[in-house]
Amino acid sequence: MRLQAVRKRIDQAARAAGRSGAEVSLLAVSKTHPPTAVQGALAAGQRDFGENRVQELRAKAAALAGSPDCGVIRWHLIGSLQTNKVRDLLAVPGLVLLHSLDRSRLADELQRELARQDRSLDVLVQIHATDEATKHGAMPDEAPGLVDHVRQHCPRLRVVGVMAMGPAGGDPTAAFARVVAVRDTLRATTGLPLPILSLGMSGDLEAAIAAGSTLVRIGTAVFGDRPQA
Repeated sequence: MRLQAVRKRIDQAARAAGRSGAEVSLLAVSKTHPPTAVQGALAAGQRDFGENRVQELRAKAAALAGSPDCGVIRWHLIGSLQTNKVRDLLAVPGLVLLHSLDRSRLADELQRELARQDRSLDVLVQIHATDEATKHGAMPDEAPGLVDHVRQHCPRLRVVGVMAMGPAGGDPTAAFARVVAVRDTLRATTGLPLPILSLGMSGDLEAAIAAGSTLVRIGTAVFGDRPQA
């Protein structure tokens, strides 16, 4: 199965980088794939699944609600989040991590809704690490201010790391190094441990693991090509 092949790639990349494969978590990105694909990965032992869009995440979580394994699914939102979708996102059972915190206004809206529900949420600060206008995230020099804002005004949010996407093509090494430098600066200035470094997808997971990634977001290599609309 593809899932085992991806796990083997992770282990091999970790060993090549002088690391243990156990240091790198696999997030299976199920966007555009049906709930049955998630069920197949669940049967193979996968527990963490990522979606790009709140609407699809809610629909998929609802479709799987009757599954015997639904209680062990750990959902991640990896796509950009609009403030008007915050309440919908926080209604998803099993949501464990938001990868795309990129602005203070979004942090404030999450704080309001989390306070209303009397709960907290782990988040990653998304860093814009390339010069591609199609990608989202806080600019590297904006990240410290965003984290300061969260720490001062959003106690319901726990910043546990950073996330970024590499370039669409070419060598991602420089982009990944830029993100690691931001993470290191944030650690030094805030004292937060920031244990999660979410870098790497199907095409660049080896480079991401060499850079220190602790979580890779893998879609195509796990589930195959996305279904055509």
